[in-house]
Amino acid sequence: MHMPADPVAAESKFLSMYMSNGHPETLIAYAKWYGKVKEGISSAEMMAIDSKSMTLTCTLESGSKKEVRVALNPPLSGYDQVTPRLLEMKAISQEGLGMIEVPKITTFRLGVPKGNSIGVTVGITFLAVFTWYAFLAPINSTSPFFLPANIVRSYLGLRAVELGMGFIVLCHFLESLYTFSLCRKHCTGFFVGAQYVIATMVVGYLSWINLRERIRVARIGSAMHMVE
Repeated sequence: MHMPADPVAAESKFLSMYMSNGHPETLIAYAKWYGKVKEGISSAEMMAIDSKSMTLTCTLESGSKKEVRVALNPPLSGYDQVTPRLLEMKAISQEGLGMIEVPKITTFRLGVPKGNSIGVTVGITFLAVFTWYAFLAPINSTSPFFLPANIVRSYLGLRAVELGMGFIVLCHFLESLYTFSLCRKHCTGFFVGAQYVIATMVVGYLSWINLRERIRVARIGSAMHMVE
């Protein structure tokens, strides 16, 4: 069976030459942060790149050479992803090395995260809401409004519904802690951070994925500004 060619590897020679000649300081940051090179690096060159990784050759301050492989995680799905991914990696590595400040998020915004199917999002949200409904509905109520909840509990059992509710609460609590860490790192301030944390408690992953996407866009914008 014929395997499709790697679109990034097909442009490896051009990309390697462009990065080596135009952005050697970025390659040094990649090697130090992603490649975990502890020694001092005087220069670095990109030898190859494909959709899964890049290979760098670093010249250490001692004069010796060191080959470093930097994984691209997740792998690139097309050539059009190369520039934004390399810019994002540049910002992350320079942030981690203390060369630049982390991007600040100073406003609250919530929506369907980029790349997420609306159908899947609506399905997960509906399942969570219905679990809440089945858990909180009065047992053996004769009201038609609570009939679906009683049907679910009669088939699954009250214990299963309680476990499902407990799982959702635990997930949202842990997700809220993660959201809090993102807000603290990116200096949202108390009120914006509180909005994101509360939103995560209510809607779960939609909140922190949306926040991470905003951070990613801010990083790319910052890196592009530095290039200019």
